[in-house]
This record gives sequence, C-alpha cells and structure tokens, in this order.
Amino acid sequence: MMPRLKPLAGKIRDNIQIGSPAWKAEPAAKQTVRTALAAIAATIGLQSRELCILLTDDETIRALNRQWRGIDQPTNVLSFPAAVTAASLSGNSPYGDIVLAYETLRRECDDEGRIFLHHLAHLTIHGFLHTLGYGHSVDAEAEEMEALESKIMLRINLPDPWLSRHLDRELVRDA
Repeated sequence: MMPRLKPLAGKIRDNIQIGSPAWKAEPAAKQTVRTALAAIAATIGLQSRELCILLTDDETIRALNRQWRGIDQPTNVLSFPAAVTAASLSGNSPYGDIVLAYETLRRECDDEGRIFLHHLAHLTIHGFLHTLGYGHSVDAEAEEMEALESKIMLRINLPDPWLSRHLDRELVRDA
C-alpha cells in the first residue's frame, strides 16, 4: 500500500485515464500515480496546475513514440510538456501529459526483479520531471534528475531506483 501525503496548496490536479484493460491487473495504479505526484509537489513545490496521465498499452505508446519521436517501438513512459504560452507563464495552463505503457512496465519488472507499483511510481516521477524541463541527455543533467527522483521516491518510503547504479559509480571511482 502506498502512503498518503497531506494535500498541498500547490497540489497537482491530475486527470488519470485508463486506456487499456491490462491496467485492471493493478487496481492500485491510480493511487500510486497520485501518491507519486503528491510527493513531487511536496518535494519541489509547484503551482496548482493540471497534469494528464494516460495509462495505456504498448500498441498505443508505440504509435505515439513513432509519431512524436520517430522511434517505432514501445517505451515505458512518454512525456509531453505543455507549450509555453502567456497562460503557462502566468501558471494557468496544464503541466502537460504523461503516457505509461502497461506491458513495457510489466516486462521491465519481470526482467529486473522490480515491484510493479514501485516502478510505476518511479516512472510517473521521471515522466513528470520531463514536463518540468528536466532531462538526462548529458551526464550532469542525468545526475541531477536521478538525485531528485531518488529523493522523491524516498519521501514516499519507496526504494531508491538508482541505488545500485550509484553504488556501481562509487565502486568504479574508488577503484
């Protein structure tokens, strides 16, 4: 069970849509996403704006990935930041959209020994940070984003998703 956080003045107003019957296998998925969003708001402080989340399947995310990124394969999460407009600069527009694919998440959990709802929380955080402009295309950005993801996950008493990677870096640096 995911812990509940107190609502904040800057609460993220979520619009979570289930776009695939596969998500019925995880009845706590919506609450997990909401808990992750509350942890983000509690950790970094945000304006109260809307974020749309689509919990879908590999077929849908593959089509979106092909259309928007030119990559013809499914992925675990896609983020679509809202366009920068006068309304967004005044805080009156949505943050954007996040799309998560059930089958890819399930496959990653099975392959890597992850707990599904923990992985869902992490990818929700990861996807939302992308809507805020965080990235990981260069090492310094990746380290900043991973550190923030870890901090947010720990805030909701979930394991640091990057711990083994951080330990590996320490071992290499100390060698």
